Amino acid sequence: MVTEHTFEDQDLSGARFRMVSLRGARMHAVDLAGVKITDAWAVGVDISGMLRDVRLNGVDVVPLVEAELDRIHPQRAKMRPVDADGYREAWAILEQLWAATIARARGLDATLLHERVDGEWSFVETLRHLNFGTAAWALRAVLGEPAPWHPTDLPHDEMPELPGLPRDRRIQPSLDEVLAVRAGRVARVRELLAGLTDEQLRSSTTPVTEPGYPEPESFAVTRCLGAVINEHWEHRLYAERDLDVLTGR
Repeated sequence: MVTEHTFEDQDLSGARFRMVSLRGARMHAVDLAGVKITDAWAVGVDISGMLRDVRLNGVDVVPLVEAELDRIHPQRAKMRPVDADGYREAWAILEQLWAATIARARGLDATLLHERVDGEWSFVETLRHLNFGTAAWALRAVLGEPAPWHPTDLPHDEMPELPGLPRDRRIQPSLDEVLAVRAGRVARVRELLAGLTDEQLRSSTTPVTEPGYPEPESFAVTRCLGAVINEHWEHRLYAERDLDVLTGR
């Protein structure tokens, strides 16, 4: 007899599993740093996330994975800019890619844009989250606006409750409503990058004093802008993956 167990917000650091079946298990937002698995039967395993020094049968597969992802997505290498011109180019590419993805989404019934695929965020929720991330790392962290939020913004699920931050998962704003917020945020990032210099890119931000997210501290500008670039790249891939499923229905 198989019993379903759910472990949420648990610390299993240092746990030992022996002769345990994890067939069909689903893991999300898990910290696997330092995990060692031996004598495993890994067939049909699907893993996504931040990978570094991941060894399979003694081979670090991360460089192989990175090279293959760059081959599949030729513009992916542009998402690792090293100077101000590179950031401007990366953002222009992202604007074009997202325009095509949004146009594709408009071809679906509006109700499908609020539907989650395999427990992941819906298309509208994904855009709401990107709006939040852009406000957090570009408007708050870099430009110093203490509370640049819109009521439809959506933080990541694991974020603790913070005063003043919107996080209403029950609302279902229309695609057009969320896109109106997005248009303003995208324009602000474009304006920010237009005036960006290499010297500014090597500097750190002036921390806001008000509590919120990110924390009221100083960050490397590259960290802030890199977060915006990376979030837009990765979440578009997730969105396209789920649109494939929704379109196929």
